[in-house]
Amino acid sequence: MTEPVAFPQDRTCPYHPPAAYEPLREAGPLSRISLYDGRDVWFVTGHTEARELLADPRLSSDRTLPAFPAPTERFAASRTRRVALLGVDDPEHRTQRRMLVPRFTLKRTAELRPRIQETVDRLLDRMAEQGPDAELVDAFALPVPSTVICALLGVPYADHDFFEEESRRLLRGPGAADIQTARDRLDAYFGALIDRKLENPGDGLLDELVQERLREGTLDRTELLGLATLLLVAGHETTANMISLGTFTLLRHPERLAELRARPALWPDVVEELLRYLSIADGLLRVATEDIEVAGATIRADEGVVFSTSVINRDADAFGTPDALDWHRPARHHVAFGFGIHQCLGQNLARAELEIALRSLFERFPTLRLGAPAEDIPFKPGDTIQGMLELPVTW
Repeated sequence: MTEPVAFPQDRTCPYHPPAAYEPLREAGPLSRISLYDGRDVWFVTGHTEARELLADPRLSSDRTLPAFPAPTERFAASRTRRVALLGVDDPEHRTQRRMLVPRFTLKRTAELRPRIQETVDRLLDRMAEQGPDAELVDAFALPVPSTVICALLGVPYADHDFFEEESRRLLRGPGAADIQTARDRLDAYFGALIDRKLENPGDGLLDELVQERLREGTLDRTELLGLATLLLVAGHETTANMISLGTFTLLRHPERLAELRARPALWPDVVEELLRYLSIADGLLRVATEDIEVAGATIRADEGVVFSTSVINRDADAFGTPDALDWHRPARHHVAFGFGIHQCLGQNLARAELEIALRSLFERFPTLRLGAPAEDIPFKPGDTIQGMLELPVTW
């Protein structure tokens, strides 16, 4: 075997996997990579193998396990704290997920669509009033999902500057101390909010959990704080990045955008293809608790496993001409939301937000274009959720 490739690496183009992963993609479904501390772990790039392994209970998501792989120093320094839902295994995971599922069904998402559209229209009105230039991340991509998740959870949107800043600190550091500070501040914020909801309940998901779970003793306060932080952070960061990077990608493919403007009924398919093509949550982490035989290899107990969603979603055996942006392909079997029991709980909501936000943006501003040369627009490094740091546009 060749020398393991270092992981994670930055993308050279914001909508393509890092170039250094290309040899691993060509080598086969499993290969080896090297983490920051020199530890070698398995790297899954095959679509079939990824779905098989992500559904295998012998791979654990519990990052407090000593052998759990740490891709960065700041991750390693903060992994002793349990992460609700994403960082626990069954049966604890199943219990937490069942509490939340009713709020994220297709039916509940459909009921939210008018509120999402109202939020999108209000923000686009403001952009039009202040235009013809805008920085799309702050003006649109971030406030759309922030507003929606606040309404769903019962979190005051007036506090969005605080929790958006702490979310950035939590996800991007730069150091372990920054992550701990963000967690402490978010815990204090949600602790005070929970106390208020105990006295004066509203109709959000947190209110429901406080009244039906915390008060009855079936959910403890620490677990509720963890769930609240996860839902708030994941509920706006991921979709905000998809909106900004999706806009950038479409503007860089004018011939595809022209077709879309002529056939707006394609938007649901566009969203699915963008999810596959962009794969912003790249690098799902697991550790084996038993030996696992897969694709002619043996993953030994206590070995780390990293799933490269950006490469898995470019597997030519699963997606013809995978490097092309093509919403005429069937792409629903991508793993942008993960797979198995930890598949993203909020995927229905994310799809609705992306469809409404992107469709409305391009309909409202048919002459929308980048406000700076594409090569000068900064995007995020490879050790966090992928997306645009800023996105200047004009119309």
